[in-house]
This record gives sequence, structure tokens and C-alpha cells, in this order.
Amino acid sequence: MPAQIYHLIAFLIAAIVVLWTIPDVKKIGIKSGHLDKPGGRKIHQRPMVRLGGVSIFAGTFISLLIVWWLGGFANLPPDKEWQIGGVILGGLGFFLIGLTDDLLNLSPLVRLLIQVIVAAGAWKAGVSIDFVTIPTIGIVNLHWLSLPITVIWLVGMVNAINWIDGLDGLAAGVTGIAAVVMLFVSLFMHQPAAALIAAALAGAALGFLRYNFNPAEIFMGDGGSYFMGFTLAAVGVIGLVKVPAFTAVILPYLILAVPIVDMSAVILARLRRGKLPWVADGHSHLHHRLLRVGLSHRLTVLFIYSLTLWVGSLALAIAGIPSGMTYACASTSLLSFAIWRVWKLSRQS
Repeated sequence: MPAQIYHLIAFLIAAIVVLWTIPDVKKIGIKSGHLDKPGGRKIHQRPMVRLGGVSIFAGTFISLLIVWWLGGFANLPPDKEWQIGGVILGGLGFFLIGLTDDLLNLSPLVRLLIQVIVAAGAWKAGVSIDFVTIPTIGIVNLHWLSLPITVIWLVGMVNAINWIDGLDGLAAGVTGIAAVVMLFVSLFMHQPAAALIAAALAGAALGFLRYNFNPAEIFMGDGGSYFMGFTLAAVGVIGLVKVPAFTAVILPYLILAVPIVDMSAVILARLRRGKLPWVADGHSHLHHRLLRVGLSHRLTVLFIYSLTLWVGSLALAIAGIPSGMTYACASTSLLSFAIWRVWKLSRQS
């Protein structure tokens, strides 16, 4: 069986499981009363089930189990097996943290502490940033700095994806686009195991959009956003950062630039106002700013999709993927049109 068939199987199975299970998860959420009620800084107007992350995790996990059973992860060296195990178990850990928060409403500091512990466990299993490649210098080993840098990256991306989950379909779409880009880049970098995880995550995220795009029928909750954020960050580490080339090292940061820049801007804005970085508000995120200039809910989400697609296409071009420059030029044209539309709407409001 051609190796790429496994990636297509992973994508399709994850999407099918999500599409199949969401109605049941929604019914369970309604019966158990686990609803996200409107009010305060929230934008939705009616109570919504926020357990969609259960389907996202199940779709990804079941997909990877089936692909493993079919032989998609065969002939991996021992260190790669540890890394794949670290991604899967770390994803389970972050999903459980988020699901517990969805059900019991944990305090921010408790969530952060548990996130750091799970991220450190993933680092121990091999999901670790061990070196950086600097032009003219070469490979620089991080030694003891590997642990804090890896934990900051993993926990940071978990919360970056969680923070952009403020509009229907936003986090799922951004994750789906980023995962597809990581799939192709990992394959090009000869990292098929990491690409399999990216394919399963992409299928789960894009399948979830069937029920989550505006007007949403269900939310993913913290369980979904934590799981997707960790898996994206971990695939970036084992599939790209561990490749000893400068372009490979910068690719995950470029692919995930939209949530990274959004989170950084929000933290700086809150600090300038004298607030704690983890205290939520309804003013600083990119999607809040776009809504304020007059964009509709859907146009705001689509504009951020175009940004994510643009940085992803730049990553394809920098990686040297055939036709990467063509994709970059096409996405630049699309983004230019989107920016023009935003400017026009802001002038009318």
C-alpha cells in the first residue's frame, strides 16, 4: 500500500467519526445540562453544548489506532515510537484537562499547573526541542534549556488555540488549515509518522466544522481546543523542529503565526491596561477588533482563515515544496482581496 494512502485513510476516518458522533454527544450534553450559556463577553445568543471536543479527540484517536493496526506506523525506530507515544498520551492528557475544566470549571492557576506537568511528561517522552539551527553557526544544542523552552511552546500553543476559540468555526478552521499544511510539509521533510497525526487532526477539525461553522450547533469546549493546540504544537516539534535545517525549525512558528501573534498581542494589551495576562476580556483579540470595525461573524472568521492560509502557503514556499510559490502568490491575492473588503467595510461603519 502506498504510504500516502495511510494519510488519506487517517484524514477520512477522523472526519467520519466526528460527523457520526457529534449528534450523540450533543444529546448527552443537553440531557446532562453541560451548556455554555450566553451573557457577559460571550457572543452566542442561546445555550450551547460545549462537549464537541469529545468527538474531536475520539475521531483523531480512533483514526490513529486504525492506521496503526493497518501498518501505517510500521518500521519506526524506537526514538520515533516514543515520540509518537508522547504526542498521543500528551494529547489525551490535555484533552482530559480541558474536559475537566468544561465540566468542573477549574481555576486558571490550577489549569496552568497541570498543563505544565503534562507538557513536561511529553518532553520526557521525546516531544522535545533539543536544538536550534542558526545560519552561519549551525546546530546549537539547548541542553537544560530544552525542558523550559519545550514546555513554553506546548503550553503556549494550547492556550493560543483556546484563546482564538471565540467565534463559531474559528479555532476548528484555523486548526484544520494549519494541520493540512503540517501534513504536506512533514511529508516533504520525510516525517511520515508526524504527517499521519496531522492528517487525523485535520480530518477531525474540518469534520467538526459541519456542526461548528456559523451558526454553530455545538462548541468544542476547552477539551477540544486544548487537544488541538497541543497536537499542532507537538507535530511541529517531532515533524519539523527535529529536522536539522533552519527552514524546518522556523516552519511550525510560521504555520501557527496567526494564533501566536494574536495571543502575544492580547497579552501585551492586557499588561498595558494593568491586567493579568490570563484574565479574559472581550476587547483585545483579532476577531473582536474585526467585529468592531463592522465585519459580520462569518466574514471575520473567513478573514482569519485567509490569514492562516496565507502564512501556511508561505511555509510551503519556504520548505521548497513544488508549486509552493504558486500557492503563496494565490493566497496573497486572496488575502489582498480580503484586506480590501475589511477596509471598505470599516469605512462604511
